[in-house]
Amino acid sequence: MANAVFPKHQEDHFTAARSVRDVVIGMADGLTVPFALAAGLAGAQAGNQIIVTAGLAEIVAGAIAMGLGGYLAARTDWEHYESEKNRELQETYDKPEQEAKEVADVFRGYGLEENLTQAVVVAIRADRTRWVDFMMRFELGLEAPEPGRANWSAMWIGSSYLVGGLVPLAPYMITRDPSIALVSSIIVTAIALLAFGYFKGKMTTLHPWRSGFQTLSIGGAAATVAYLVARSIA
Repeated sequence: MANAVFPKHQEDHFTAARSVRDVVIGMADGLTVPFALAAGLAGAQAGNQIIVTAGLAEIVAGAIAMGLGGYLAARTDWEHYESEKNRELQETYDKPEQEAKEVADVFRGYGLEENLTQAVVVAIRADRTRWVDFMMRFELGLEAPEPGRANWSAMWIGSSYLVGGLVPLAPYMITRDPSIALVSSIIVTAIALLAFGYFKGKMTTLHPWRSGFQTLSIGGAAATVAYLVARSIA
């Protein structure tokens, strides 16, 4: 028994939630907004050349705008984290005993015995970087942003919007008849929303089909409303 070898325990957890969120944001808007624009123009009897030109212009502009929005949001998260981290660091110098008490309160909340709590507090205080990191996570609930997060967020959101936007626009590029292109666009967009939701659910939930139909319903409703607004204006 002393020499028994136990199989290594390996846990499979999904760790790319932020990237998936960026793809969801970009793809969902990319599938719905260009579809509504193209459908509205088709309803206004615009020719395919105008629909494709306007659609491509919207996709490029939308991808840039969405990517920039993702960059600014991630940059803001990083600046907020750094600001709070500097504040916590200063507090370990200005009021160390109060900060130490807050560390102890965290462990008391988990039911740790007082003698063990004090021993852990002493160990954490011995390393100021570890101390500050602990307070950031357990007092403020803030996780350190990923390095280069802003650039990656902009890339994922922008590229996802670009790819998603080409799906409903593709039928207008293939056929000359706007009516046939509209019906085809509805079909391929619905399939894309269902497939996108399914794979999103496959990666993040235990119910991929529910996620697929939910994405189809929400995206379809958003596209329908946007289409009706565009049609009424046109």
